[in-house]
Amino acid sequence: MKRSLYFYRLVFGVGLLLLWQVASGWLVSPVYISSPVAVAGRLSELIASGELFRHARITAFEAIAGFLLGSGVAIVVGLVLGRARRLAEVLDPFIMGFYSLPKIALAPLFVMWFGIDMSMKIIFTAAVVFLVVFLNTYSGVRSVSPEQQTVFRLMGATERQVVRMVIIPAALTWVFVGLRLSAPYALVGAIVGEIIAGNRGLGYLVARTTAQFDTAGAFAAIVAIVTLGVLLNMGIKALERSLMPWRQMEDAREVAI
Repeated sequence: MKRSLYFYRLVFGVGLLLLWQVASGWLVSPVYISSPVAVAGRLSELIASGELFRHARITAFEAIAGFLLGSGVAIVVGLVLGRARRLAEVLDPFIMGFYSLPKIALAPLFVMWFGIDMSMKIIFTAAVVFLVVFLNTYSGVRSVSPEQQTVFRLMGATERQVVRMVIIPAALTWVFVGLRLSAPYALVGAIVGEIIAGNRGLGYLVARTTAQFDTAGAFAAIVAIVTLGVLLNMGIKALERSLMPWRQMEDAREVAI
């Protein structure tokens, strides 16, 4: 089953590259879309010079730091508000209003408030990540069966034990859904911050190469961004497997069926 899945993915990837190669120069000018061969050549140049890794390290640090900060605060707030129904009802319209706001619109304000150094990108990334993780954590806490909590209390469990042994394990699935959904947003936050106010990072590299009409260089930077996103998602999945081993067993049963 897995072998056939990997085979189909490989076929799709190769087909996509071939279509891209044919389209560049034949259907679309290379000025707008560079060919995979040109992108690979430019990518190798950036790697050989060390420039790509310098920018990638900056972006990776900003994205991961903002992701950890935003998701950490979001999980705590989600647990608290998930347990405080009345307070959540009061804050709900304000939270939804802020959630509907395009976060990119806040970037210029973050530049004004926090300057143009790395801390601005980290805080902006944390703000972008926060609501996605918070809403999933809050929903997960609210989805826990009240009857199950009552049974544990009748067995003599304290509120802390109920939270630790019932609510958190039951909400973990929701939390990890939020973490996986917010991972791309972490990269978006870091990249947007670098494009708007940065002189280093992959976002800056995209902006610089685009301004120089170096389309192959811009695509090479985008390939690096995609790679970072894949690695971040792989890290989250590995953490999920370690904290929720029963999910791996459920997935194995589904594949077997």
